[in-house]
Amino acid sequence: MDNTASGSLPTSSPPWFRQTKAFETPSRGRALWQLVNSFAVFLSSWILAVVLWKVGLGYPWILPLIIVAGLSFVRIFIVFHDCCHESYFRSKKANAFWGWIIGILTYTPYLEWRKDHGIHHATTSNLDLRGVGDIWTLTLDEYSSAGFWMRLWYRVYRNPLFLFLTAPPVLFILLQRFPRKGLTKKDRLNAHLTSLAVVSLALAIGFFLGWDVLFFIHLPIFYVTSVVGVWLFYVQHQFDPGYWEHAEGWTSWKAALVGSSHYKLPKLLQWISGNIGFHHIHHLRPRIPNYNLERCYKAVKELQLPHPLTFWKSFSALTLHIWDEKSQRLMSFKQVRLAGCRF
Repeated sequence: MDNTASGSLPTSSPPWFRQTKAFETPSRGRALWQLVNSFAVFLSSWILAVVLWKVGLGYPWILPLIIVAGLSFVRIFIVFHDCCHESYFRSKKANAFWGWIIGILTYTPYLEWRKDHGIHHATTSNLDLRGVGDIWTLTLDEYSSAGFWMRLWYRVYRNPLFLFLTAPPVLFILLQRFPRKGLTKKDRLNAHLTSLAVVSLALAIGFFLGWDVLFFIHLPIFYVTSVVGVWLFYVQHQFDPGYWEHAEGWTSWKAALVGSSHYKLPKLLQWISGNIGFHHIHHLRPRIPNYNLERCYKAVKELQLPHPLTFWKSFSALTLHIWDEKSQRLMSFKQVRLAGCRF
């Protein structure tokens, strides 16, 4: 994927950028309708899966419902994401309320995630400010000079089996139960209350519906959600050629238009992912709610970048591991090895 449009990128706000401001205005009708249709799909598939399980139907009958519920939960998480940006509703209280509720359902503390995600927006693609809300990415020089154990751990971390199939549930279910250092007392309290609510919900499902429902229906649904969610986050910033720069040369324009993908998905997958594929627009204007992103894309031709990341092409990102500052591209471990670098 090459996000570079014809001509140079702007260094200050051009007229077309001001056009995007209008799409920041939330719509109560669109917001509520998205909540209704997202929860309708999720709850109906969740309930039907539980009923079919209880009457003794085999997993092959239930697995499609688990997948549908898990995918619809991704769409619900995008609502949470927008609430963290305070863009989903006009009301701050409404954003906080739904952020808190969906945060519990998705095992994610609202205040901590809102803060970390804000840091992600302020530092994405900045080589000097990595470490919060991003995918661990080393430069070629950093990898080559690292010790054996660090290189081994990085290769494990970047292995798709670990990054997409193992790490997601560990992150959401386990790691997010422990607030990171540097948070305020209010943030830590919110994180602990979220964890208390998460455990209470799990216990309620186990006691009232059965532990089999928790372990064979509910948690597998969330497993699907977490895997797809981490994949979406990954391809939003890990693609070829991509963009990473040190602080002195970093610009928010390039971080948005070159370092953030336009992930062009089929309409059904676009619906499931809450339009987050228009990620270059989201980083340009984080206050645009997801239900306005496509409208903004269609209205402002300068945002219609020439080479979007397509669904099938996105899987090539699985082989991208290390940022080469000289070539300004992400490299695979194989390329690093063939280049004669320390592996």
